[in-house]
Amino acid sequence: MNDLEKYFIENTGRQIYKWKHYFEIYDRHFSRFRGTDVHIVEFGVSQGGSLQMWKQYFGPNSKIFGIDINAHCKKLEEEQIEIFIGDQEDRRFLKELSEMIPRIDILIDDGGHTMKQQITTFEELFSYIDGNGVYLCEDLHTSYRPQFGGGYKKRGTFIEYSKNFIDYINAWHSIQTSRLSVTEFTRSVYSLHYYNSILVIEKRPIEKPFNVKTGTPEISDFHPPEPFLKRLKGRLKGRLKREIDRLTRRPT
Repeated sequence: MNDLEKYFIENTGRQIYKWKHYFEIYDRHFSRFRGTDVHIVEFGVSQGGSLQMWKQYFGPNSKIFGIDINAHCKKLEEEQIEIFIGDQEDRRFLKELSEMIPRIDILIDDGGHTMKQQITTFEELFSYIDGNGVYLCEDLHTSYRPQFGGGYKKRGTFIEYSKNFIDYINAWHSIQTSRLSVTEFTRSVYSLHYYNSILVIEKRPIEKPFNVKTGTPEISDFHPPEPFLKRLKGRLKGRLKREIDRLTRRPT
């Protein structure tokens, strides 16, 4: 049991509402920031319990920013915790937020969980996360629930939207550059981690990958023969082409 889960189980303060398996994921990706002046942004204040949990976990040098649409949440501010009131679907609000928060090392999207909210928040704020920071969107099971705009394989869900990230991170290898080319996402994302209901993106400056060889080769290259059907297909294709050429050739 890690420190976050221990805090959660022993919590007698403000209410925290989390899926139990989340704590291992949090600790795996957040532990390197403990004891630093880390800046955490969490969408979804609710009762304020998780903000206090982050404050205790990261330590006295951390700064926690909570965002919620409920104006009553503002009264949950305390030392190290600042709360902004606004709608995470509102791109103008998110742009203003990026100017008011000096730095984002960790962004946790535990807000309204609708498809538009999750996608809009990612599009507006991902680029503002520090170059070595972490983005975490949780409760992705809403991508499968119609009341949040979700549905299995439904176009426009956050799950379907985020599947493109797999292509973006591998864009270095694309030869169809008109369809898939290197972007800022490719240059800034080190890894994608999909868990049950959570996506974590770890950022790091990335250069074009290259491969190298070391050691002395001892085994000759092997070129396996083409399968019989493939050879037959090639021969028939060649004969057909020659026959078409013969039939369409104009007499001289």
